[in-house]
Amino acid sequence: MMKELVWKALPAKVQNQLDALAEIADLFGEMTNPKVLASLGPAGIKGLLLKQGKQGKPTLARARHSAYFDWSYPSDQPEMRDLFRRAKAGQWDSDRDLAWGTSVDPLNPEVPLLPSNFVDFDALSSYGVHLDAREKVKLNYSLCAWMLSQFLHGEQGALYAAAQVTEAVQFFDGKLYGSTQVMDEGRHVEVFSRYLNDKLERLYHVNDNLFVIIDALMTDARWDMKFLGMQIMVEGLALGAFGTLYRVTKEPLLRDLLRRVIMDEARHVHYGVVALREHIRTELSDAERREREQWAFEIALMMRNRFLAYEVYEEWFEGRISRAAWRDVVTRAPGMCEFRQVMFTRLVPNLREIGLMSPRVVADYDRVGLLQYVKGKSAPELSGEQMLADLDQPVALSFSATA
Repeated sequence: MMKELVWKALPAKVQNQLDALAEIADLFGEMTNPKVLASLGPAGIKGLLLKQGKQGKPTLARARHSAYFDWSYPSDQPEMRDLFRRAKAGQWDSDRDLAWGTSVDPLNPEVPLLPSNFVDFDALSSYGVHLDAREKVKLNYSLCAWMLSQFLHGEQGALYAAAQVTEAVQFFDGKLYGSTQVMDEGRHVEVFSRYLNDKLERLYHVNDNLFVIIDALMTDARWDMKFLGMQIMVEGLALGAFGTLYRVTKEPLLRDLLRRVIMDEARHVHYGVVALREHIRTELSDAERREREQWAFEIALMMRNRFLAYEVYEEWFEGRISRAAWRDVVTRAPGMCEFRQVMFTRLVPNLREIGLMSPRVVADYDRVGLLQYVKGKSAPELSGEQMLADLDQPVALSFSATA
């Protein structure tokens, strides 16, 4: 009771600062493995405490991996060789293949970027925030621009990581496929940047949790950690996020853009599973597998927190409601619930497939509500075409013009 009274007596700004610090403390309190803490700790300080992603200047990340050369040029991994053939056939030209002449009005309720019930506006009202119809459309516009901004920042990380992975991967067929992923990621950076700048005319800073993940991956010397972090975690969750937005948006240019990106990303995640499957199961010690299991779990928590959209809160509601109130609203928002469901449907089965869901970590996933996704299809079982067919099925989220 006393703590609650003291808390309410604090200025709102101080409450928000303490709330943010408590979130960081909770996150790092989960890291019981010293090697996981050593891997993520420096990036966490840079991103979560020093806010380097918010400083508006380039970030220097010192890469420490080894490049793996094979002068015999073997054909050593048939599944990767097949991915290489499919990737060559699947290349597309954003200038030629996307209808950039499409008029995009982010405030047009007849062609909504997001459905009208993406946010639970009644939940906002319960905290004393009452938005009119125009404001509701503008908030959805902000959230869509924020999500696409995070996609763009993630794709920049994927571009750099794909270049590093191509150097470091132990399979020569994997190097050939990796070269196509570098091209894919460059194209993704191009199209998301162009859509945000030319069509939505808005770009948000990189989310702190995403900054931490990218920084940790770029500076880790171990090739399999780069694969695990980028190909399985970041790409897998991105695939789910892209799928959700593809499913709910009515804007035709964005939908076509996302359709093409999803086809690319399905190959990328498949590549990661193939590269890591036997390595994790047969080449690592039990202690190394334990570290990677715990590391993957911590990244899953960070990726879940990535979609709390605090940057939108700071723009719209800081000073009107608390950070904790916004967290409650955005966590319960129908659109964000859909995001989390599809994202982890794409991620958790791949962790199972590569051998990072042993009984000792299953309880952690169960505790945070993620174990429900473990029996889904892994990347090798699900093509990009199948994903799109599933995503084209009817959804519960409404597209009515009124909220």
